Amino acid sequence: MLSGADYGREFRAISVSYRACGFLRVLTFLHSFEPGGVERIALRLVHRWRATGVDAPLFLGRTDGAMAQDVGAGLDFVTPKRRWPGIAHWETLWMVATLPRAVRTIRPDVLFCAGNTYAFVAVMLKLVLGRNCPPIIAKISNNLDRTDASWFYRVFYRIWLRIQGLAIDHFVGMEKPMRAEIVQGVGVSPARVAIIPDPALSEAQILSLREPVADRPEGPGRRFVTIARLAPQKNLALMLRGFARGSAPEDTLTLFGEGPERTALEALAASLGIADRADFRGYVTNPAGLLSGYDTLLLSSHYEGVPAVILEGLAANIGIVATDCSRSMGALLQQGALGTLVPVGDEAGFAAAIAAARPRTQDARRTLHQARRFTIEHGADHYIRVMRSVLSRRAAAPPAPFVADQALPTL
Repeated sequence: MLSGADYGREFRAISVSYRACGFLRVLTFLHSFEPGGVERIALRLVHRWRATGVDAPLFLGRTDGAMAQDVGAGLDFVTPKRRWPGIAHWETLWMVATLPRAVRTIRPDVLFCAGNTYAFVAVMLKLVLGRNCPPIIAKISNNLDRTDASWFYRVFYRIWLRIQGLAIDHFVGMEKPMRAEIVQGVGVSPARVAIIPDPALSEAQILSLREPVADRPEGPGRRFVTIARLAPQKNLALMLRGFARGSAPEDTLTLFGEGPERTALEALAASLGIADRADFRGYVTNPAGLLSGYDTLLLSSHYEGVPAVILEGLAANIGIVATDCSRSMGALLQQGALGTLVPVGDEAGFAAAIAAARPRTQDARRTLHQARRFTIEHGADHYIRVMRSVLSRRAAAPPAPFVADQALPTL
Protein backbone atom coordinates (compact mmCIF):
# COMPACT_ATOMS: atom_id res chain seq x y z
CA MET A 1 0.00 0.00 0.00
CA LEU A 2 1.29 3.43 -0.92
CA SER A 3 0.16 6.86 0.21
CA GLY A 4 -0.79 9.38 -2.43
CA ALA A 5 2.54 11.24 -2.18
CA ASP A 6 4.67 8.09 -2.31
CA TYR A 7 2.65 6.73 -5.18
CA GLY A 8 2.98 9.97 -7.07
CA ARG A 9 6.78 10.07 -6.71
CA GLU A 10 7.13 6.49 -7.89
CA PHE A 11 4.89 6.92 -10.90
CA ARG A 12 6.36 10.26 -11.94
CA ALA A 13 9.80 8.62 -11.97
CA ILE A 14 8.75 6.02 -14.54
CA SER A 15 6.15 8.06 -16.41
CA VAL A 16 8.42 9.25 -19.21
CA SER A 17 9.92 5.84 -19.92
CA TYR A 18 6.51 4.13 -19.89
CA ARG A 19 5.01 6.54 -22.39
CA ALA A 20 8.13 6.46 -24.56
CA CYS A 21 7.68 2.70 -24.87
CA GLY A 22 3.99 3.04 -25.77
CA PHE A 23 2.63 1.70 -22.48
CA LEU A 24 -0.86 2.57 -21.33
CA ARG A 25 -1.69 3.76 -17.81
CA VAL A 26 -5.23 2.85 -16.68
CA LEU A 27 -6.41 4.04 -13.26
CA THR A 28 -9.23 2.03 -11.66
CA PHE A 29 -11.01 3.53 -8.64
CA LEU A 30 -12.99 1.51 -6.08
CA HIS A 31 -14.54 2.29 -2.71
CA SER A 32 -12.88 -0.58 -0.85
CA PHE A 33 -12.27 -4.32 -0.77
CA GLU A 34 -15.82 -4.91 0.48
CA PRO A 35 -17.39 -7.86 -1.40
CA GLY A 36 -19.32 -6.95 -4.54
CA GLY A 37 -19.57 -8.30 -8.07
CA VAL A 38 -18.46 -5.02 -9.68
CA GLU A 39 -15.44 -4.74 -7.40
CA ARG A 40 -14.46 -8.39 -7.79
CA ILE A 41 -14.33 -8.17 -11.59
CA ALA A 42 -12.51 -4.82 -11.48
CA LEU A 43 -9.82 -6.31 -9.23
CA ARG A 44 -9.49 -9.28 -11.59
CA LEU A 45 -9.03 -6.87 -14.49
CA VAL A 46 -6.31 -4.95 -12.63
CA HIS A 47 -4.48 -8.23 -11.95
CA ARG A 48 -4.74 -9.27 -15.57
CA TRP A 49 -3.71 -5.89 -16.98
CA ARG A 50 -0.62 -5.81 -14.79
CA ALA A 51 0.28 -9.37 -15.79
CA THR A 52 0.11 -8.43 -19.49
CA GLY A 53 2.25 -5.29 -19.21
CA VAL A 54 -0.37 -2.59 -18.72
CA ASP A 55 0.43 0.07 -16.13
CA ALA A 56 -2.69 -0.33 -13.98
CA PRO A 57 -2.68 1.68 -10.71
CA LEU A 58 -5.57 1.13 -8.30
CA PHE A 59 -7.17 3.78 -6.07
CA LEU A 60 -9.13 2.75 -2.96
CA GLY A 61 -11.12 5.19 -0.86
CA ARG A 62 -10.61 2.93 2.16
CA THR A 63 -8.85 -0.35 2.79
CA ASP A 64 -11.60 -2.35 4.51
CA GLY A 65 -13.08 -5.54 3.13
CA ALA A 66 -12.73 -9.29 2.93
CA MET A 67 -11.58 -9.25 -0.70
CA ALA A 68 -8.22 -7.84 0.44
CA GLN A 69 -7.28 -11.44 1.26
CA ASP A 70 -9.16 -12.85 -1.72
CA VAL A 71 -9.10 -11.48 -5.25
CA GLY A 72 -7.35 -8.32 -4.01
CA ALA A 73 -4.43 -10.19 -2.49
CA GLY A 74 -1.05 -8.99 -3.70
CA LEU A 75 -2.30 -5.79 -5.33
CA ASP A 76 -0.49 -2.53 -4.55
CA PHE A 77 -2.84 0.43 -4.36
CA VAL A 78 -2.98 4.09 -3.49
CA THR A 79 -5.31 5.33 -0.78
CA PRO A 80 -5.77 8.68 1.00
CA LYS A 81 -3.27 9.10 3.84
CA ARG A 82 -5.94 10.48 6.15
CA ARG A 83 -9.27 8.72 6.59
CA TRP A 84 -12.01 10.12 8.80
CA PRO A 85 -14.10 7.87 11.06
CA GLY A 86 -17.31 6.61 9.49
CA ILE A 87 -16.38 7.25 5.85
CA ALA A 88 -18.00 3.94 4.87
CA HIS A 89 -21.34 5.73 5.26
CA TRP A 90 -20.44 8.44 2.76
CA GLU A 91 -17.75 6.71 0.73
CA THR A 92 -18.87 8.12 -2.62
CA LEU A 93 -18.50 11.71 -1.42
CA TRP A 94 -15.18 10.76 0.18
CA MET A 95 -13.95 9.50 -3.16
CA VAL A 96 -15.13 12.66 -4.92
CA ALA A 97 -13.10 14.68 -2.40
CA THR A 98 -9.90 12.60 -2.58
CA LEU A 99 -9.66 11.06 -6.04
CA PRO A 100 -8.97 14.26 -8.08
CA ARG A 101 -5.65 14.76 -6.31
CA ALA A 102 -4.64 11.17 -7.07
CA VAL A 103 -5.55 11.64 -10.75
CA ARG A 104 -3.43 14.82 -10.95
CA THR A 105 -0.52 12.98 -9.27
CA ILE A 106 -0.65 9.65 -11.12
CA ARG A 107 -1.58 11.21 -14.48
CA PRO A 108 -3.31 8.18 -16.02
CA ASP A 109 -4.07 7.98 -19.72
CA VAL A 110 -7.53 6.50 -19.04
CA LEU A 111 -9.88 6.26 -16.05
CA PHE A 112 -11.85 3.03 -15.67
CA CYS A 113 -15.26 3.42 -14.01
CA ALA A 114 -16.03 -0.16 -12.97
CA GLY A 115 -19.82 0.04 -12.73
CA ASN A 116 -22.95 2.12 -12.24
CA THR A 117 -22.10 2.58 -8.56
CA TYR A 118 -19.17 4.77 -9.56
CA ALA A 119 -20.88 6.88 -12.23
CA PHE A 120 -21.40 9.81 -9.83
CA VAL A 121 -17.68 9.84 -9.05
CA ALA A 122 -16.86 9.79 -12.76
CA VAL A 123 -19.16 12.73 -13.55
CA MET A 124 -17.79 14.76 -10.64
CA LEU A 125 -14.23 14.05 -11.78
CA LYS A 126 -15.10 15.56 -15.16
CA LEU A 127 -16.55 18.62 -13.44
CA VAL A 128 -13.57 19.10 -11.13
CA LEU A 129 -10.78 18.36 -13.60
CA GLY A 130 -12.38 19.78 -16.74
CA ARG A 131 -10.12 19.59 -19.79
CA ASN A 132 -7.42 17.95 -17.68
CA CYS A 133 -9.60 14.92 -16.98
CA PRO A 134 -8.42 11.80 -18.85
CA PRO A 135 -10.99 9.92 -20.95
CA ILE A 136 -13.41 7.94 -18.81
CA ILE A 137 -14.45 4.43 -19.86
CA ALA A 138 -17.52 3.34 -17.87
CA LYS A 139 -18.89 -0.18 -17.61
CA ILE A 140 -22.67 -0.38 -17.31
CA SER A 141 -23.10 -3.05 -14.68
CA ASN A 142 -26.83 -2.81 -13.99
CA ASN A 143 -30.08 -2.67 -15.88
CA LEU A 144 -30.95 0.88 -17.01
CA ASP A 145 -34.69 0.32 -17.48
CA ARG A 146 -35.34 0.05 -13.71
CA THR A 147 -38.93 -1.08 -14.19
CA ASP A 148 -38.86 -2.09 -10.51
CA ALA A 149 -38.79 1.59 -9.46
CA SER A 150 -41.61 4.13 -9.27
CA TRP A 151 -42.35 6.38 -12.25
CA PHE A 152 -41.18 9.35 -10.17
CA TYR A 153 -37.77 7.74 -9.60
CA ARG A 154 -37.47 6.73 -13.24
CA VAL A 155 -38.02 10.33 -14.45
CA PHE A 156 -35.06 11.60 -12.47
CA TYR A 157 -33.01 8.49 -13.23
CA ARG A 158 -33.38 9.13 -16.98
CA ILE A 159 -32.15 12.68 -16.49
CA TRP A 160 -29.19 11.36 -14.52
CA LEU A 161 -28.36 8.90 -17.32
CA ARG A 162 -28.33 11.74 -19.86
CA ILE A 163 -25.92 13.68 -17.65
CA GLN A 164 -23.63 10.65 -17.69
CA GLY A 165 -23.84 10.66 -21.46
CA LEU A 166 -22.55 14.24 -21.52
CA ALA A 167 -19.66 13.60 -19.13
CA ILE A 168 -18.40 10.08 -19.81
CA ASP A 169 -16.38 9.41 -22.96
CA HIS A 170 -17.19 5.79 -23.72
CA PHE A 171 -19.49 3.09 -22.35
CA VAL A 172 -19.11 -0.68 -22.15
CA GLY A 173 -22.03 -3.09 -22.10
CA MET A 174 -21.61 -6.69 -20.99
CA GLU A 175 -23.79 -8.47 -23.54
CA LYS A 176 -25.16 -7.63 -26.99
CA PRO A 177 -28.68 -6.50 -25.94
CA MET A 178 -27.07 -3.80 -23.79
CA ARG A 179 -25.96 -1.76 -26.81
CA ALA A 180 -29.48 -0.58 -27.60
CA GLU A 181 -30.21 -0.19 -23.88
CA ILE A 182 -27.22 2.16 -23.42
CA VAL A 183 -27.86 4.11 -26.61
CA GLN A 184 -31.50 4.68 -25.62
CA GLY A 185 -30.98 5.27 -21.92
CA VAL A 186 -27.81 7.36 -21.92
CA GLY A 187 -28.50 9.13 -25.21
CA VAL A 188 -25.20 8.46 -26.96
CA SER A 189 -24.36 7.25 -30.44
CA PRO A 190 -23.62 3.53 -31.00
CA ALA A 191 -20.00 4.54 -31.77
CA ARG A 192 -19.57 5.43 -28.09
CA VAL A 193 -20.65 1.98 -26.91
CA ALA A 194 -18.54 -1.18 -26.89
CA ILE A 195 -19.80 -4.64 -26.01
CA ILE A 196 -17.32 -6.70 -23.99
CA PRO A 197 -18.64 -9.95 -22.48
CA ASP A 198 -18.18 -9.49 -18.75
CA PRO A 199 -14.82 -11.06 -17.77
CA ALA A 200 -16.14 -12.83 -14.68
CA LEU A 201 -14.42 -16.14 -15.39
CA SER A 202 -11.05 -17.53 -16.42
CA GLU A 203 -10.27 -20.62 -18.47
CA ALA A 204 -8.69 -22.25 -15.41
CA GLN A 205 -11.73 -21.40 -13.28
CA ILE A 206 -14.12 -22.88 -15.83
CA LEU A 207 -12.20 -26.15 -15.88
CA SER A 208 -12.13 -26.19 -12.08
CA LEU A 209 -15.86 -25.48 -11.77
CA ARG A 210 -16.70 -28.36 -14.10
CA GLU A 211 -14.90 -30.87 -11.91
CA PRO A 212 -17.37 -32.93 -9.84
CA VAL A 213 -17.19 -32.41 -6.09
CA ALA A 214 -15.72 -35.52 -4.47
CA ASP A 215 -17.44 -35.11 -1.10
CA ARG A 216 -20.88 -34.10 -2.40
CA PRO A 217 -23.49 -35.15 0.19
CA GLU A 218 -25.84 -37.88 -0.93
CA GLY A 219 -29.51 -37.81 -0.07
CA PRO A 220 -33.02 -37.70 -1.49
CA GLY A 221 -33.38 -33.92 -1.56
CA ARG A 222 -32.36 -31.38 -4.19
CA ARG A 223 -29.67 -28.86 -3.25
CA PHE A 224 -30.43 -25.24 -4.21
CA VAL A 225 -27.87 -22.45 -3.83
CA THR A 226 -27.51 -18.70 -4.24
CA ILE A 227 -24.53 -16.34 -4.06
CA ALA A 228 -25.63 -12.78 -3.41
CA ARG A 229 -25.21 -9.71 -1.27
CA LEU A 230 -28.06 -9.79 1.24
CA ALA A 231 -29.46 -6.45 0.09
CA PRO A 232 -32.82 -5.20 -1.28
CA GLN A 233 -31.75 -5.34 -4.95
CA LYS A 234 -31.43 -9.13 -4.73
CA ASN A 235 -35.03 -9.60 -3.47
CA LEU A 236 -34.05 -12.64 -1.44
CA ALA A 237 -37.33 -12.50 0.45
CA LEU A 238 -39.05 -13.62 -2.76
CA MET A 239 -36.52 -16.45 -3.10
CA LEU A 240 -37.24 -17.69 0.42
CA ARG A 241 -41.00 -17.52 -0.08
CA GLY A 242 -40.71 -19.25 -3.45
CA PHE A 243 -38.53 -21.95 -1.92
CA ALA A 244 -40.99 -22.47 0.92
CA ARG A 245 -43.83 -22.92 -1.61
CA GLY A 246 -42.05 -24.90 -4.32
CA SER A 247 -39.55 -27.13 -2.57
CA ALA A 248 -39.97 -30.64 -1.23
CA PRO A 249 -39.40 -31.35 2.48
CA GLU A 250 -35.99 -32.93 1.75
CA ASP A 251 -34.72 -29.99 -0.34
CA THR A 252 -32.21 -27.46 1.02
CA LEU A 253 -31.21 -23.89 0.14
CA THR A 254 -27.71 -22.57 0.88
CA LEU A 255 -27.14 -18.80 0.80
CA PHE A 256 -23.58 -17.49 0.44
CA GLY A 257 -23.16 -13.78 1.12
CA GLU A 258 -23.48 -11.04 3.71
CA GLY A 259 -25.42 -7.80 3.82
CA PRO A 260 -27.79 -5.55 5.74
CA GLU A 261 -30.84 -7.80 5.31
CA ARG A 262 -29.38 -10.92 6.88
CA THR A 263 -31.20 -10.67 10.20
CA ALA A 264 -34.55 -9.96 8.54
CA LEU A 265 -34.08 -12.81 6.05
CA GLU A 266 -33.19 -15.29 8.78
CA ALA A 267 -36.34 -14.22 10.64
CA LEU A 268 -38.39 -14.66 7.47
CA ALA A 269 -37.00 -18.16 6.95
CA ALA A 270 -38.02 -19.04 10.50
CA SER A 271 -41.53 -17.65 10.01
CA LEU A 272 -41.89 -19.68 6.79
CA GLY A 273 -40.89 -22.86 8.60
CA ILE A 274 -37.75 -23.42 6.54
CA ALA A 275 -35.08 -22.27 9.00
CA ASP A 276 -33.71 -25.84 9.23
CA ARG A 277 -33.45 -26.04 5.40
CA ALA A 278 -32.17 -22.51 4.62
CA ASP A 279 -28.49 -22.34 5.53
CA PHE A 280 -27.01 -18.81 5.71
CA ARG A 281 -23.26 -19.28 5.29
CA GLY A 282 -22.15 -15.63 5.16
CA TYR A 283 -19.17 -14.50 3.10
CA VAL A 284 -16.71 -17.21 2.08
CA THR A 285 -13.66 -17.05 -0.14
CA ASN A 286 -14.40 -18.24 -3.68
CA PRO A 287 -18.02 -19.38 -3.23
CA ALA A 288 -18.20 -20.08 -6.98
CA GLY A 289 -15.78 -22.94 -6.41
CA LEU A 290 -18.50 -24.70 -4.41
CA LEU A 291 -21.25 -24.48 -7.05
CA SER A 292 -20.68 -27.87 -8.65
CA GLY A 293 -21.70 -29.45 -5.33
CA TYR A 294 -25.25 -28.17 -5.83
CA ASP A 295 -28.08 -28.95 -8.24
CA THR A 296 -29.67 -25.58 -9.05
CA LEU A 297 -28.61 -21.95 -8.75
CA LEU A 298 -31.28 -19.39 -7.80
CA LEU A 299 -31.29 -15.66 -8.58
CA SER A 300 -34.28 -13.49 -7.62
CA SER A 301 -33.04 -9.93 -8.24
CA HIS A 302 -35.18 -6.91 -9.06
CA TYR A 303 -32.55 -5.76 -11.55
CA GLU A 304 -29.07 -6.77 -12.75
CA GLY A 305 -26.80 -6.27 -15.74
CA VAL A 306 -25.03 -9.52 -16.54
CA PRO A 307 -24.91 -11.32 -13.17
CA ALA A 308 -21.50 -12.92 -12.64
CA VAL A 309 -23.10 -15.66 -10.58
CA ILE A 310 -25.13 -16.77 -13.62
CA LEU A 311 -21.91 -17.10 -15.61
CA GLU A 312 -20.41 -19.11 -12.76
CA GLY A 313 -23.49 -21.33 -12.71
CA LEU A 314 -23.09 -21.97 -16.44
CA ALA A 315 -19.41 -22.77 -15.93
CA ALA A 316 -20.34 -25.24 -13.18
CA ASN A 317 -23.00 -26.78 -15.47
CA ILE A 318 -25.73 -26.72 -12.83
CA GLY A 319 -29.40 -25.82 -13.28
CA ILE A 320 -30.48 -22.19 -13.12
CA VAL A 321 -33.71 -20.49 -12.06
CA ALA A 322 -33.59 -16.69 -12.35
CA THR A 323 -35.79 -13.65 -12.63
CA ASP A 324 -35.77 -11.90 -16.01
CA CYS A 325 -34.01 -8.96 -14.35
CA SER A 326 -32.22 -7.41 -17.35
CA ARG A 327 -32.40 -7.21 -21.12
CA SER A 328 -29.46 -9.60 -21.26
CA MET A 329 -30.91 -12.51 -19.32
CA GLY A 330 -32.62 -14.05 -22.33
CA ALA A 331 -29.37 -14.00 -24.31
CA LEU A 332 -27.38 -15.37 -21.35
CA LEU A 333 -29.68 -18.35 -20.89
CA GLN A 334 -30.32 -18.72 -24.63
CA GLN A 335 -34.01 -17.92 -24.32
CA GLY A 336 -34.57 -20.58 -21.67
CA ALA A 337 -32.46 -23.38 -23.13
CA LEU A 338 -29.87 -23.03 -20.36
CA GLY A 339 -32.15 -22.11 -17.47
CA THR A 340 -35.62 -21.05 -16.42
CA LEU A 341 -36.55 -17.36 -16.51
CA VAL A 342 -39.33 -16.01 -14.28
CA PRO A 343 -40.83 -12.50 -14.43
CA VAL A 344 -39.40 -10.14 -11.81
CA GLY A 345 -41.41 -10.24 -8.60
CA ASP A 346 -43.42 -13.34 -9.60
CA GLU A 347 -43.40 -15.40 -6.41
CA ALA A 348 -45.79 -18.06 -7.75
CA GLY A 349 -43.74 -18.41 -10.93
CA PHE A 350 -40.51 -18.69 -8.94
CA ALA A 351 -42.05 -21.38 -6.72
CA ALA A 352 -43.28 -23.30 -9.78
CA ALA A 353 -39.79 -23.15 -11.34
CA ILE A 354 -38.27 -24.50 -8.12
CA ALA A 355 -40.84 -27.31 -8.02
CA ALA A 356 -40.04 -28.23 -11.64
CA ALA A 357 -36.23 -28.07 -11.30
CA ARG A 358 -34.53 -31.31 -12.27
CA PRO A 359 -30.91 -31.94 -11.24
CA ARG A 360 -28.17 -32.68 -13.76
CA THR A 361 -30.15 -32.02 -16.93
CA GLN A 362 -28.03 -29.18 -18.39
CA ASP A 363 -26.44 -29.54 -21.82
CA ALA A 364 -22.74 -29.60 -20.86
CA ARG A 365 -21.51 -28.66 -24.33
CA ARG A 366 -23.76 -25.58 -24.58
CA THR A 367 -23.05 -24.32 -21.07
CA LEU A 368 -19.30 -24.67 -21.66
CA HIS A 369 -19.48 -22.73 -24.93
CA GLN A 370 -21.50 -19.95 -23.30
CA ALA A 371 -19.25 -19.69 -20.25
CA ARG A 372 -16.13 -19.39 -22.40
CA ARG A 373 -17.43 -16.16 -23.93
CA PHE A 374 -16.95 -14.44 -20.55
CA THR A 375 -13.30 -14.99 -19.67
CA ILE A 376 -10.74 -12.55 -18.34
CA GLU A 377 -8.32 -13.73 -21.05
CA HIS A 378 -10.55 -12.24 -23.75
CA GLY A 379 -12.17 -9.40 -21.82
CA ALA A 380 -9.07 -7.69 -20.41
CA ASP A 381 -7.45 -7.41 -23.83
CA HIS A 382 -10.70 -6.18 -25.36
CA TYR A 383 -10.91 -3.37 -22.78
CA ILE A 384 -7.38 -2.25 -23.66
CA ARG A 385 -8.21 -2.18 -27.38
CA VAL A 386 -11.26 -0.01 -26.66
CA MET A 387 -9.21 2.34 -24.48
CA ARG A 388 -6.52 2.75 -27.13
CA SER A 389 -9.22 3.46 -29.71
CA VAL A 390 -10.77 6.15 -27.51
CA LEU A 391 -7.35 7.76 -26.97
CA SER A 392 -6.64 7.72 -30.72
CA ARG A 393 -9.94 9.43 -31.49
CA ARG A 394 -9.33 12.06 -28.83
CA ALA A 395 -5.84 12.76 -30.20
CA ALA A 396 -7.20 13.09 -33.73
CA ALA A 397 -10.08 15.39 -32.80
CA PRO A 398 -9.96 16.74 -29.20
CA PRO A 399 -13.53 17.17 -27.92
CA ALA A 400 -14.81 20.34 -26.33
CA PRO A 401 -14.28 20.25 -22.54
CA PHE A 402 -17.27 19.29 -20.44
CA VAL A 403 -16.73 22.38 -18.25
CA ALA A 404 -14.13 25.13 -18.64
CA ASP A 405 -11.22 24.88 -16.20
CA GLN A 406 -11.57 28.50 -15.14
CA ALA A 407 -14.98 27.78 -13.63
CA LEU A 408 -13.78 24.89 -11.51
CA PRO A 409 -12.62 24.82 -7.89
CA THR A 410 -9.11 23.60 -7.13
CA LEU A 411 -8.79 20.77 -4.60
